[in-house]
Amino acid sequence: MHPGAPEPAPLPADAVEVGRILDAWGIKGWFKVQPYSASPEALFSSKRWFLQPSEHGAKPSFSGTVRLSIKEARDHAAAVVASAHEIPDRTAAEGLKGARIFIARSSFPTPEEGEYYWVDLIGLAVVNREGVALGTVSDLMATGPQQVLVIAYQDSGKPLERMIPFVDAYVDDVDLTARRITVDWQPDY
Repeated sequence: MHPGAPEPAPLPADAVEVGRILDAWGIKGWFKVQPYSASPEALFSSKRWFLQPSEHGAKPSFSGTVRLSIKEARDHAAAVVASAHEIPDRTAAEGLKGARIFIARSSFPTPEEGEYYWVDLIGLAVVNREGVALGTVSDLMATGPQQVLVIAYQDSGKPLERMIPFVDAYVDDVDLTARRITVDWQPDY
């Protein structure tokens, strides 16, 4: 690695993958990022990004985990552009192409009341008002104006999924401490 290259660093235990680096942007060391969220606040609020090479596709010029100290990150079209203290020029930025970006969950901004990060909902148990277990949140999907909880469950040993809109009409309570979501939903819907 050349001087000013990203430093090797351990991946934080609470690291969450939030995007990937698409390519260099401009000539002054900026790079273009594809965020995994339509609201990439974590990319803007965190000044420490951890990078790892992607399993497939473009391979960056480093191996293992490295840390970048972010100078600036901002929206640009449908992506984010960023600059880091360790990346002085376009050549260094090109060496990041294909890298996966992780940010420590502890450095995410605090969500507003009634708002949740997807990563915090994955794995929560889902029960209805009568206390019937409906399954576990395995994923979330964006379907236009609303999010949908993808709930994994078993029926006669067969893995199945049900989908419940993540809206106030169906979601009564999200209890992150108890790791449970209570919904107005019946098992046969």
